[in-house]
Amino acid sequence: MSSRKLGSFECAPIGLGCMNLSHAYGTPPSEKEAENLLLSALYMGYNMLDTAALYGFGNNETLLGKVLKHRRHEFVLASKCGMFKNEDGVREINGRPDVIRKTCEGSLRRLQTDVIDLYYLHRWDRNVPIEESVGALSDLVTEGKIRDIGLSEVSADTLRKAHAIHPIAAVQTEYSLWTRNPEIAVLDTCRELGTSFVAFSPLARAFLTGKLRDVTTLAEKDLRRNMPRFDTDNYARNLQLLSQVEKVAEQENCTLAQLALAWVLGQGEHVLAIPGTTNPLHLEENLSASDMVLSPDAFTQLDQIINQNTVAGPRYNAATQAEIDTEEFI
Repeated sequence: MSSRKLGSFECAPIGLGCMNLSHAYGTPPSEKEAENLLLSALYMGYNMLDTAALYGFGNNETLLGKVLKHRRHEFVLASKCGMFKNEDGVREINGRPDVIRKTCEGSLRRLQTDVIDLYYLHRWDRNVPIEESVGALSDLVTEGKIRDIGLSEVSADTLRKAHAIHPIAAVQTEYSLWTRNPEIAVLDTCRELGTSFVAFSPLARAFLTGKLRDVTTLAEKDLRRNMPRFDTDNYARNLQLLSQVEKVAEQENCTLAQLALAWVLGQGEHVLAIPGTTNPLHLEENLSASDMVLSPDAFTQLDQIINQNTVAGPRYNAATQAEIDTEEFI
């Protein structure tokens, strides 16, 4: 399997997003099922795992620490600060230096490790200059508590300001055929600065797998229920696009998921992807896309079929969008 640069590390182009082992997409798997999936991932060759203090409100980090503490040397460990469940039980975005330090110390305990390889600022707190938050992360690097600094869901301008304080190893942002915002500026800026770009939700939260056909079946607390693209009417329109994408997958002799992942990785050697799954078969299917090379015709067709102008609905509702720093298409 090939590898790509991720900060100070080399890892497989496709890592594992661990969030849905604890929350977000319906009922999470049992602890035993989650444990088996993590162990299967390492066995298959996954060597970058992505978690956050927010996921499961700490439970996701606790899971990884419990299951993988004795295999810590086998993978690059990424986690995040700056967005978490506060003492009142409410999700909070807070990038103050003292809070970043406290969150990191909690993550280290839950993960049962001495150092986090890649530590992202999960969201930029607009009440705190990005330079201050990154300065706090830089102090954690100096102290040996984290190795590399990352940012999540930031604009190219914010990335440049942060990079001037401390080299930014990676930017993590939603990117897929139906979410093209990074193409406005961030992808090119990452390439220019030598920053890796990590695509989360590269399978469009299951849309691009073709396995979610009826959004009314989503669990009551599934976060997609609050996303405009998963509104019943919008989703019906988007499914019409998917039928055209299926024809391209047939031409490329691959599954829809593999096609979508290969498209993401084909946007540059500095691009990695972290699809999440609770299904061992999908785990293997996703990783097998690491070395796939699509034909030039496939890229042309896909770009024409599904893009920011053809997808129905914005990716977030207004309240969530207000928390995001990424550029928007006009």
